[in-house]
Amino acid sequence: MTFREQVAKLLEEGLSEKPEIFLIDLSISDNYKIIVTLDGDKGVNLQDCIDVSRIIENNLDREEHDFELEVASVGVGSPLKLKRQYIKNIGRNLKVKTGKETIEAELIDADEQKIVLSWMTREPKKIGKGKETVKKKLELPYSEIIEAVVTINFN
Repeated sequence: MTFREQVAKLLEEGLSEKPEIFLIDLSISDNYKIIVTLDGDKGVNLQDCIDVSRIIENNLDREEHDFELEVASVGVGSPLKLKRQYIKNIGRNLKVKTGKETIEAELIDADEQKIVLSWMTREPKKIGKGKETVKKKLELPYSEIIEAVVTINFN
C-alpha cells in the first residue's frame, strides 16, 4: 500500500466516525507534507480538525516516512467543490461564474443535478421610459458552473 493510500484509508476511517464532516481535498507533496481540507454540514470546529489529525498521525510510522501534517477547515472565499457544499449553503449569497457570465445571487435551492439562484436587477421598462426592479430566477446545472464562492455581506 502506498503512503497516499495509507493516509486516504486512515482519513476515511476517521471521517466515518463524524458523518457530518466531509473531505474537500487531500494533497501529499513529494516530501510527505500532508494537507487535509475539511468541511461540514454545520461547519468544522477546531476539535474536529484535532480528532482527524490524531487519527492520521497516531497510525502512521514516522520511522518509515518523516511526514508533516496539516488539517484545516475550508476557508471563507474558497470555491465550492462538492454538491454537499451547495446544499449546506442554501440561503446564502454566491458569486457564480459560468462560461457566459458572473452572477451574484442568493442560492435558494440545490439538489444532485442543479442549483437555483434568485436576485433582483434593474431593467428597462417594457412600456415607457426608465427602469424597473425585476426579480430573476435561474436554474443552473452543476456542469455549467466554472466557479462558485460564498460571498459575505457585512450589512
